Amino acid sequence: MIQEVLEEYRVTADNVVAKVEIKYSPAEFVSTYNIALPEIEKGTAALLDKVRENLTTQIPIKSAEILDLTLLENLKEKLYKAGFDMIKKELPNMKDDIIKYLTSSILHDMLGLGKFELLLADGNLEEVSINNSSDPAWVYHKKFGWLKTNMKVEKESDILNMAASIGRRVGRQISVLTPLLDAHLPTGDRVNATLFPISTKGNTLSIRKFRRQPMTITDLIEYKTMGTDVAAFLWFAVQYEMNTIIAGGTASGKTSILNVLTSFMQPNHRVVSIEDTRELLLPGFLHWVPLNTREPNPEGKGEISMLDLLINSLRMRPDRIIVGEIRRAREAEVLFEAMHTGHSVYATFHSDSALEAYRRFTNPPIDVPEVMMESLHLFLVAFRDRRSGIRRVFEIAEILPSFDKQRINTIYKWQPGVDKIARQNRSQRVMEELKMFTGMSDNEIDQDIRDKETILKWIVGNKVNNLNNVGSIIANYYLNSDKVVKAAKSNASISSILSL
Repeated sequence: MIQEVLEEYRVTADNVVAKVEIKYSPAEFVSTYNIALPEIEKGTAALLDKVRENLTTQIPIKSAEILDLTLLENLKEKLYKAGFDMIKKELPNMKDDIIKYLTSSILHDMLGLGKFELLLADGNLEEVSINNSSDPAWVYHKKFGWLKTNMKVEKESDILNMAASIGRRVGRQISVLTPLLDAHLPTGDRVNATLFPISTKGNTLSIRKFRRQPMTITDLIEYKTMGTDVAAFLWFAVQYEMNTIIAGGTASGKTSILNVLTSFMQPNHRVVSIEDTRELLLPGFLHWVPLNTREPNPEGKGEISMLDLLINSLRMRPDRIIVGEIRRAREAEVLFEAMHTGHSVYATFHSDSALEAYRRFTNPPIDVPEVMMESLHLFLVAFRDRRSGIRRVFEIAEILPSFDKQRINTIYKWQPGVDKIARQNRSQRVMEELKMFTGMSDNEIDQDIRDKETILKWIVGNKVNNLNNVGSIIANYYLNSDKVVKAAKSNASISSILSL
């Protein structure tokens, strides 16, 4: 049966290079992800086992080195050098390129997930899923969606060992008594594992990859997730500390949008983020304190919940609080109390529209009183089209005061027919509050937003998609807005602002 090659490229994990082919075959219901790995002969494999044992004896691996990325890199360098020298001594006539490959393979087995490290190194993949040892692994490709791979795990015990290894790094267990694991790798990749018979076909391991290069506003505009007019409005709202909840379905891009919005925050503001799994990455110069929850140990002790961190964050004198995801009534209650006490708050929430999000907040089980909802200014709803895979800002809406029968005013909404986020209504509440607190007129506000749009077009036109560079331009805007606006209008060199 003839297979059509849809795309091919190479992936590199350390010194291991492999060719990837994505193929379509009429005999299959899905396209396949085929990765070509060099064959290692039995004699060489036995030597690698011996080298691995020697490395473990000579260079003990401490748990602290596994958890800290800097220490982990230093450990990798020591292991790599020692392993290279051992193989070179045993096989003096072998080419250095092959020895580098073999040494890196050993490190992948010792510190990573073996051959699956190549899948984690593929920037085109969002998810890697092992469903059992009988079936091939699956991957979620950004362009092609779910693909069946040509990679398998040999035994169920291998899946258990991979999951247990990940769990030990973060102080968690997975066993017959605790057959579920939710953890993350040092790189930020999120890992979920289940054991048989909870998963009835065998042990499972799912890895949701953490984006190595954080998204920026440039990426979202180029991907048409939002237009420059919408981005400028959001920048304006973040600058003047409008409380915002980003809603949407699973994998709609909520966290990515939240992360992008943090670049619009002033560098002299103290930012505290609270997450179950570390996903946010802010520009390096921001005054940022990231906090992570912790699950209880096997004895049920030591848990640090999101509520614990949320309450504690209020004692840290934050200007802005970012919450990874609101799920429970008590979390929502504390979040809205934080808004009432003058903190600027941003969070994500599962909902498909602004109206649905409002109803979910104000009805059981969350049940936030409607009068408290008025401290929230904006809902931004993210949307993912499952057919095409595109992600868009579906709508931006504001919450109106309780005396207004229509509580939701939609400002922007996505028009699927033309694939454009268009202005629906003029903002009422947000603009009125800003005029009151800033003293700006309607014309001044409109001009401010137009200036921001000019800067964003300038950033996108110059393809500035590095997180710190985008953040630096915005930080310079807060220091000298006239200079940055002038540079954008004249299409000056980006470096003229970055060097300020």
